[in-house]
Amino acid sequence: MPRVYTRSDIASTAQERQSRLRNLQAGTIISIADSMMEPSSPRLVTIGLSTRITMFPQSVFPDTAEVDSQGQLVLGGIRATDLADEYGTPVYVLDEDTLRARCRSFIDEFRKLYPATNVSHACKAYINPALAKMFQEEGMGFDVVSGGELATAISAGIPMDEVYFHGNNKTPQELTEALEHSIGWVVVDSFHELQLLDRLAGEIGKTQDILVRVSPGVDPHTHVYTTTGTLDSKFGFSIQTGHAAEAIRMSLAAKNLNLRGLHFHLGSPIFELEPYRVATDLVLRFAAEFREEGLEMQRFSPGGGFAIGYTRDDEPPPVSDYAEAIVSTMIETCQDLGMELPSLVIEPGRSIIGPAGVALYRVGGIKDVPGIRKFVSVDGGMGDNIRPALYQAEYEVVAANKANMEPAEKVTIAGKYCESGDLLATDIMLPNLASGDLLAVPAAGAYCPSMASNYNMNPRPPMVLVKDGKARLIRRRESYQDMMHCDVD
Repeated sequence: MPRVYTRSDIASTAQERQSRLRNLQAGTIISIADSMMEPSSPRLVTIGLSTRITMFPQSVFPDTAEVDSQGQLVLGGIRATDLADEYGTPVYVLDEDTLRARCRSFIDEFRKLYPATNVSHACKAYINPALAKMFQEEGMGFDVVSGGELATAISAGIPMDEVYFHGNNKTPQELTEALEHSIGWVVVDSFHELQLLDRLAGEIGKTQDILVRVSPGVDPHTHVYTTTGTLDSKFGFSIQTGHAAEAIRMSLAAKNLNLRGLHFHLGSPIFELEPYRVATDLVLRFAAEFREEGLEMQRFSPGGGFAIGYTRDDEPPPVSDYAEAIVSTMIETCQDLGMELPSLVIEPGRSIIGPAGVALYRVGGIKDVPGIRKFVSVDGGMGDNIRPALYQAEYEVVAANKANMEPAEKVTIAGKYCESGDLLATDIMLPNLASGDLLAVPAAGAYCPSMASNYNMNPRPPMVLVKDGKARLIRRRESYQDMMHCDVD
């Protein structure tokens, strides 16, 4: 049986590894230690001899966001109040400049260190045809996890050769559709799927390129619901149990499948770099055990999971640090093992679209419970952002029409859904609010629209793309008729 490498095995050589990294690709690989920073505190602005806490948390808003002289939040050159008036609330606003900049950042930072890198957008964060076309323009590939996401890519005219099909339980219909459209890669996640895909490919006379998803057993120290690379996970073949070794051998023996490499994914969002180093080294060393059996690591994917800032206190590593951690470890390990360097596939999703999005809400009822808390209700909630209820996720909230005003009271932002847990933010400081005020929640581009629901038969919000003072509707607000379209009486 191939040796199972543990974190302690790798940690014992950490100092040696770090010393050798400086010699790899001289002049291109930077030191992580040079860019490590302590968690940030609210930004301080000097005013004469005094300081005050900045009211506007610029770090979690899109690149173009600003507060004008009237205290109005501006996104992509347009006042948030004007966007709310035109498109209604709740509404998702995406900043095009931020989207494109994030795509370019991942491509540039990884390819600067390792040219043979494919950057694929993880569509589960959110995708629609307009965004798919934009991402293709920026040179992105695509990671899909359902027939619906695949259909979106197809409808946008995306070439299938750099589309990866992930997921732990792909249906026969989904796999057939993927094969019929000549998808580039299927990431196999179970023995059932491996056998099913082999049979379906044979029935239509195709040989399908695959990656095997392995679970390295590395804890990325994120929320338990979003941890995907440990032993206790529904995803992947565990290295520790021997299932990964069995899956590799079955894939190599399959008549209609070409095993081209391995994939893993640790979870999301990951603020630490060491889990990527440990897992990359571990999986490559594991793969090397199968060279004599025919495994050629043509492609290697450490997935995504790259963190973003949700509050002003969050300090995610820059893209360059993620790139350095993954690339340098991959190069060193492959050189140490005498392995050919594979092409690298990374899959950012949240870190592409999350920072570009802002959700706008209108304040309705305000209820002050003396000695308990003050509830400020808005016209959205868990139906358009389930993350606070599901993950206890925290967000910044800004009064978009009072963005230059000092915080004056502690409030809890409540949604309109019939659940006590429908709270978007708890016990936060905001200016004095009144019905009709506009609230903005940043970092709302990822998983807010993609996980939105029609709970309580509420229509899902529209999505607007902004750039240089112009707005473009890329998803209209659902109507009541839309929600009942599939009902049969």
